[in-house]
Amino acid sequence: MTKLGLYLAQKSVNKAEAARKTGLTKARMNELTLNERSHLRAEELYLIALAIGVNPCELLEALYKNLNLKSGV
Repeated sequence: MTKLGLYLAQKSVNKAEAARKTGLTKARMNELTLNERSHLRAEELYLIALAIGVNPCELLEALYKNLNLKSGV
């Protein structure tokens, strides 16, 4: 399961309902939540955040808070 999948599960989000609200297919939503190799596009993240009623920045931070800048570059 991906970080997005875990986040949605923790929030008890119905993926089919979120897919319907965003216009994403159920297949794409499943790919984003189950396949680690899938790449979440910015517009998808934004639409998902709106669909589940969270601030897009909150979702972005929850999914990518482990990223850090390289030091000494």
